[in-house]
Amino acid sequence: MDLSLIPQIKHSDSKNFFLLSGPCAIEGEDMALRIAEKIVSVTDRLKIPYVFKGSFKKANRSRVDSFTGIGDEKALKILKKVSETFEVPTITDIHEPSDAAMAAAYVDVLQIPAFLVRQTDLVVAAAQTGKVVNLKKGQFMSPESMKHAVKKVTDSGNEQVWITDRGTMFGYQDMIVDFRGIPTMQQYAPVVLDVTHSLQQPNQSSGVTGGRPELIGTIARAGIAAGVDGIFMETHFDPANAKSDGANMLHLDHLEKLLTDLTTLRSAVNSL
Repeated sequence: MDLSLIPQIKHSDSKNFFLLSGPCAIEGEDMALRIAEKIVSVTDRLKIPYVFKGSFKKANRSRVDSFTGIGDEKALKILKKVSETFEVPTITDIHEPSDAAMAAAYVDVLQIPAFLVRQTDLVVAAAQTGKVVNLKKGQFMSPESMKHAVKKVTDSGNEQVWITDRGTMFGYQDMIVDFRGIPTMQQYAPVVLDVTHSLQQPNQSSGVTGGRPELIGTIARAGIAAGVDGIFMETHFDPANAKSDGANMLHLDHLEKLLTDLTTLRSAVNSL
């Protein structure tokens, strides 16, 4: 995994996994800085290469009254402030081609949401910014089919691409992770496991997505054992009152213990 693609990423020579983590959505400056400060303190100690994650807006929502954001430019400026304050790169998702250049002016990695990963114009627009492109595997797609999404990025002249597995639909209201797909997708690009979204329970009758956060440690450890390059986890200091995806987020207080365990496991896997 060539983390030199993002020049300011810390511990680029680490044999550890890299981490994409932060709140689901940017709710305000204070919350973003508070979460980033905690994660940076842990990842610095554990020598985990770290990218701060936060959505500048949420376009895929179950209900029209769901939180979508605090304003595009305002949220993007907060992501920039996090990057400058803690000297870490940042990642955010985009939803339409016009978002690509706008977001690229503020962040280091552009993420294509799972539901949109087949949208050619969106993927090409992200690739043409020259930023690292993180492709979320569609919940409806096989691991093998992700080679075509990767090729859209590379055919656009950008070799900086990751794949993130966020689970596969299992019936109408559950997700599963097929760990067989990790080595398959690693033939195409570095692979990240999105632990928290893999534990979503979508399409609830209330219109609010549910989740199984008690299984975060189980899925994360299994991903490290399977050899993923990176881990994606959303975290918040008050998940119950988070404005998006609170039902499947990791409480910030539990992050250090879990990352310590994952680092120990990664060291053991590397020694095999």
